[in-house]
Amino acid sequence: MKLFLLHNCYLQSGGEDSAFLAEALMLSSYGEEVIQYTKKNYSLTGVSKFPYAFKAIWSVRTKKSLDTLLVLERPQLAHFHNIFYEISPSGYYSCRNHDIPVVQTLHNYRLICPSAILFRNGQICEECLSSYFSMPGISNACFHASKFATAAISAISVIHRFVRTWEKLVDVYIVLSEFSKNTLISAGLPKNKIVVKPNFVFPDPGFSSQVKKYALFVGRLMPEKGITTLLNAWRKCSTIPLEIIGGGLLEKDIIKFIEKNNSTKIKYRGHLLHQQVLSCIQEANFLVFPSQCYENFPLVIIEAFACGVPVIASRLGAMAEIVEDGKTGLLFTPGDAEDLAAKVEWAWNHTAEMAEMGKAARREYEEKYTAERNYQMLMEIYQKAIENHRRQR
Repeated sequence: MKLFLLHNCYLQSGGEDSAFLAEALMLSSYGEEVIQYTKKNYSLTGVSKFPYAFKAIWSVRTKKSLDTLLVLERPQLAHFHNIFYEISPSGYYSCRNHDIPVVQTLHNYRLICPSAILFRNGQICEECLSSYFSMPGISNACFHASKFATAAISAISVIHRFVRTWEKLVDVYIVLSEFSKNTLISAGLPKNKIVVKPNFVFPDPGFSSQVKKYALFVGRLMPEKGITTLLNAWRKCSTIPLEIIGGGLLEKDIIKFIEKNNSTKIKYRGHLLHQQVLSCIQEANFLVFPSQCYENFPLVIIEAFACGVPVIASRLGAMAEIVEDGKTGLLFTPGDAEDLAAKVEWAWNHTAEMAEMGKAARREYEEKYTAERNYQMLMEIYQKAIENHRRQR
């Protein structure tokens, strides 16, 4: 097939960007012809956030650009990933005008939540799910701490819901977990157009037989990622070495914590290249994933599975769906540092049991999260999108 893959990259690269690139590489490796269309929100800083939010309702520039490209390339299908803010829903209309089926992967909850993560003031927030205009989000300034910008970003969902863009212009939505599917359906997305296809790891990093040296955290250093819970847990298990990889708002908090507690067991690595991250995972006893938001499908968890490394994760949302407690890792109560510390202590002192969980995690990867399995699922989804598109002509 000749496929058009579209994605608005983030200023700070993360899991969505990695998933997009992996999917493009995987499709090409199976002989599909892939055309990538990417944008980046370089201007989304400071005072420009407000006009950018309005621009995301309809991008005239993207519409013109895609109209030209689609005439030249004539792809058989367009697969959108992140459309905020440069691409916008105007991309769907270009595809419809040129009779091209549309698939949209939903990596987060942006269509139903101004902040995209269903998280506010340190806890899960679902108030906007039952509010047509996202008034709770606006009153709480959930988007970049601005009521005006939140109103603008909420207008994207409201306007396109009113003109039935989400219902008519997208032929299939891909979500990453059953939890995400149920959440989005409850918020009003068309049930008959939503299919579940998880993330995958490609290329396969391989099962690791390296000597295990430490516990590992990989991710953005943001409040919703459970960084405070992680550090508080390490007050109780301070003899266990921990390596932290990533960057973000709480970077200084981690450095201060290490200095204040004179900790020689916690090592902050900062940002690393992806291959370096995989090497660190392969040397870890286990991955710690203490996120306090729902998450959609954390890529680093199945990267750990691929390496044969078990995961200690919050018993919440998709994490509780991916990690099977006692089989591929351990689950703990979200935000509970004592429970996390207890699970970490047990895992560190039960190496044989954790090694067996690592083997089970690797089997889970081989059964569900390989490129081969994902390619089969994606081709079935593309066929479904083509059939849906024909019915809607």
